[in-house]
Parts: sequence; structure tokens; C-alpha cells
Amino acid sequence: MNDDCDRANAPRVDWDAEAASFDDEPDHGLRDPEVRRAWAGRLRGWLPEEPGELLDLGCGTGSLSLLAAEQGHRVTGVDSSPAMVGRARAKLAGRDAVFLVGDAAAPPVGERRYDVVLVRHVLWALPDPDRALRHWQGLLRPGGRLVLVEGVWGTLTPVGISADTLTALLAPLAAQVRVERLSQDAVLWGRAVTDERYAVVATA
Repeated sequence: MNDDCDRANAPRVDWDAEAASFDDEPDHGLRDPEVRRAWAGRLRGWLPEEPGELLDLGCGTGSLSLLAAEQGHRVTGVDSSPAMVGRARAKLAGRDAVFLVGDAAAPPVGERRYDVVLVRHVLWALPDPDRALRHWQGLLRPGGRLVLVEGVWGTLTPVGISADTLTALLAPLAAQVRVERLSQDAVLWGRAVTDERYAVVATA
């Protein structure tokens, strides 16, 4: 599969228009208690045990940000959609979290550095994923980690980025790279899936 072609075919989506119904997907809104527990458990395994500074890029309505905050992490979320950011701010009102409107590939965080950069289903659609990964790696404190949830979706015209491609991109940037396959965990998605879904945890 040509991942470059996949990115060229990434659908143009009006995320402001999608914000109102975004959480209707089981793995977006995490409204089902079982789905929510499944994501919380996975996140606990990917994030450091000690509370730290976490940057959630392409945060959407903030569902993963909320789980991270509940686990004690201080969250900064970034999304290009003002409507998504508004919903994330409402979802995490009163918690130690800040949400910014901006480009996930080059987030508007200045010189701040983080213990974790968390990105779900964003990298595959970026025009230059290698450049984005290098930028994100530069946002980490020493020993920090990238947590990337990605996949390849569809059968007739698949789109996405494969685990093999992503780990190859990370090889010169990370001391350790761990791949966790997620396709067989139907609870995460609210249904059984057959395509490639995975998480990569890369330690700087």
C-alpha cells in the first residue's frame, strides 16, 4: 500500500460541522461505560504512572483528554476546529486543562515541553508526517513519549498509515518503539473491526 497516496486521498471534512455529532461514534464520545473503561485502561498503560504534562493534538471534543486528566495529568489540547475546542473546554470544565485552536502539525505552544504528546487518528492525514513527527519529538522533555493511535481503514480504497510505515518513520527519532495491536479489542470501537488499528508508544 502506498501511504503517500492514502494521505493524498484523505477526505476534506468540515470539522466544525461535524462537532455536534462527533461524539455519537462509540470510540469518539466514549459514552458507553465499557468503551470508556477500555480506553481508560489502554491509556493508563501508555502514559507515565506519575502525573505529568500531556499535549493532546487533534484533540477533537476532548474525550481522551478527559481520561488523561482523570488519571492526574495536566492537559493541553489543540484542534483546528473552534467548535471541537469549544466542546472540549465544556467537557473538561473545572479540570487542569487548557484547549487551543491551532494546527496539530505545528501546535501553538511556544517553548513549552511535555512529558507526553498524544495523537489519535491525525498523523495519517497530514501532508508531511515525517516532518510532523520530528516537530512533535522536539516538544518532548528528555525521556518523554509519543503516543500515536493510528490505523488503515477500508478495504476497496483503504486510507491510513500502516504500523510498519510509522515505526520506520520513528526509528531515527526514538530510543524505544512499542507497537500495540488494537484491532482485536472490539470493546474499544464499540463493535468488531477487521482493519488495521494500533497504537505506537515511542520514547524519546
